[in-house]
Amino acid sequence: MRQIVLDTETTGIDPKQGHRVIEIGCVELINRRYTGNNFHVYINPERIVEQEAIEVHGITNEFLADKPKFRDVAADFVEYIRGAELVIHNAAFDVGFMDHEFALWQPGQPVITRDICAVRDTLAMARELFPGQKNNLDALCRRYHIDNSHRTLHGALLDAEILADVYLLMTGGQTDLNLGGKNAEGQHAGQEGIRRLPADRKALKIIQASADELTEHEKYLDRIEKKVPSLWRQ
Repeated sequence: MRQIVLDTETTGIDPKQGHRVIEIGCVELINRRYTGNNFHVYINPERIVEQEAIEVHGITNEFLADKPKFRDVAADFVEYIRGAELVIHNAAFDVGFMDHEFALWQPGQPVITRDICAVRDTLAMARELFPGQKNNLDALCRRYHIDNSHRTLHGALLDAEILADVYLLMTGGQTDLNLGGKNAEGQHAGQEGIRRLPADRKALKIIQASADELTEHEKYLDRIEKKVPSLWRQ
């Protein structure tokens, strides 16, 4: 199973008003494991980035001036995502922008949700799991104890990497195990115990039973066997 966790940054909020994609970030998962085969590109949108958008992602017009146009990277991007399932937070936004870019690149090009790949919307998933709660990426990071303190501005590749962590935890970790049912907080069974452990954590201390404790244990088994046959000593 090949999945591409994807995020974009744009010049504004609506492609119908002429806004364009300026960054694409993708993280590849195969069988729910990171492969390192990621896709990341900045794009010259051939128009001005709105100041409100710059305040969100920090990508300036000057930075984008020498970057490739979408038509220069489109073929590589399509081949990268072809046949995969895209995992996107608020998929309608990103898919709408990408389909708009494809239409500008070559009119009549396939659209993502119909011809190139499937799409899974993690925002819709989160709203089902946590109805009535905040379900943006920052809120989900807090809920699943994911450290995103380095995320001061939005960035497509950074957000895709964070979303990949969120998605795996939302769906049960690195193995897609669905035991069914939900707990009182609306999470699927088996998810609430998942926590990210630090890589430098100390090894657990192993405590052996003392001789006196072993003697007491044997005496306890003797008392049990006087009442019922015991399997512990077999």
